[in-house]
Amino acid sequence: MTATVSLPGSKSLTNRALILASLADGPSVVRRALVSRDTVLMAKALTSLGASIDTTSDDWRVTPGTLTGDAEVDCGLAGTVMRFVPPVAGLAEGSVSFDGDAHMRNRPVGEVLTALRGLGVEVSEGDRLPFTIHGSGRVKGGRVVVDASASSQFISALLLAGARYDEGVDVRHDGKPVPSIPHIDMSVEMLRAHGVVVDDSDANRWTVAPGPIRAVDHVIEPDLSNAAPFVALAAVSRGSVTVRDWPRQTTQAGDALRDILTRMGCSVTLSPEGLTVTGTGSLHGVDLDLHDVGELTPAVAALCALADSPSHLRGIAHIRGHETDRISALAAELTGLGADVTERADGLSLRPAQLRGGVFHTYADHRMAHAGVILGAAVDGIEVENIGTTAKTFPDFAGFWSGLFAGDDRP
Repeated sequence: MTATVSLPGSKSLTNRALILASLADGPSVVRRALVSRDTVLMAKALTSLGASIDTTSDDWRVTPGTLTGDAEVDCGLAGTVMRFVPPVAGLAEGSVSFDGDAHMRNRPVGEVLTALRGLGVEVSEGDRLPFTIHGSGRVKGGRVVVDASASSQFISALLLAGARYDEGVDVRHDGKPVPSIPHIDMSVEMLRAHGVVVDDSDANRWTVAPGPIRAVDHVIEPDLSNAAPFVALAAVSRGSVTVRDWPRQTTQAGDALRDILTRMGCSVTLSPEGLTVTGTGSLHGVDLDLHDVGELTPAVAALCALADSPSHLRGIAHIRGHETDRISALAAELTGLGADVTERADGLSLRPAQLRGGVFHTYADHRMAHAGVILGAAVDGIEVENIGTTAKTFPDFAGFWSGLFAGDDRP
C-alpha cells in the first residue's frame, strides 16, 4: 500500500473561526472550511442569531449582523455547537433554545450554563439539553470559576465570546486537570490572531480583555485527527502513506500522531510534501498518557490491539463523555473481535491476541469508526457498522477510504 491523501479541513478550527468571524467588527472569509454535519450545524446556528454565512463555495464568507434571539439551535451531535454557541446567544436580544440528537442530552454542558448564570445570563430548563438562553443584548462578564475536568470546551466556549462581554472574562479552573489542553491553546491562538488580548500565563486561569474582535481571514488546516486511520493504514499494511499539507507548527491534537507512531515502530518523516508514515513490519505496544489528545484514543487502541507487546492507554476518563463512552465501547468491540483488553477507570490495557472477523459497532461515533476501519484493513472479515457516522467531520469518508484499495487484492 502506497498512497498520498489530501484531507478535509479541521472541524475544530472551522467552528472556532466561524464563531469569531460572526462576532468580529467586519466581514471575513474562512478559507478551505470543512463541510460536514458539525460545521453546517454551526453555520446554521450562527445564521439563526443574525450572522450571514455563505457556504456555497470552498471559502465561506461571514458577515456579522445584529445578534437577535427568538431562534432554535440544533446541536446534532456537535459538542462545539452545544457549548460554544450559548455564550454567543447571551449577547443576543431574545430567547434562543437549544436541543440536539438523543445522545447529546447525556453529554455535559452544565458547567458552561452555570458559568453563564454567574456572568448574568438567564438560562432556563436545567443543565442538560434541552435548555434556553434568554439574552438581553449584553453580558456583564467578569470572573467565573468552572470545573473543566470533563471537557476543555467549557473554557474555550467562554473565551471565544469573552471579548464582547462588558468586562471581558476571567476564567478559572478548579478541579482535576483539564483534558485536551491543545484545544484551549487553539482557541487562545485564534483569539490573538483577531487582535484580542488574552492572558494565559497563570496555570488554570485564562483572561480575555474586553474589546473588538478584528475581522481576519483564516485558512483552515487539514484535520490531523482525521489523518489517524490513513497513517495507521501505513502501519498495518507495511506500506507508506503521505498526508499532504501537514503543518510544521500547529495546536491540533492530531499532531501527536507523529510521536505515537514513531514509538510504535513506524518510520515518520515531515517534509514540504507532507507527513509520510511507513510501516516497518513491526508494530510495538506503548504506554501512553493520552490526556491531552484523547480524541486519538480509538485509532491508537486499534493499533495497540494489533501490536506485538502489551499497551496501556491512560489519562482518558473524560472520553467517557464524548459521542459515546469511548472506553467502554472500545473494550466491548475489541473484545468481541478476540482482543485481550482490560477496561480501567481512566483507560485501557491491551495484550497481544489473535483477532478474528466480526461486526465492529460504531455507536454513532466517528472516532469509533476510525478504529473499525483500521482493524478491518488488518484482519479479514471485519465489518464496520454505520460507517456513515464519519460524515460528522469527513464527508464521504467511506468512498475516500475504499478508493485507496482500488486494484488491491483485499475486499
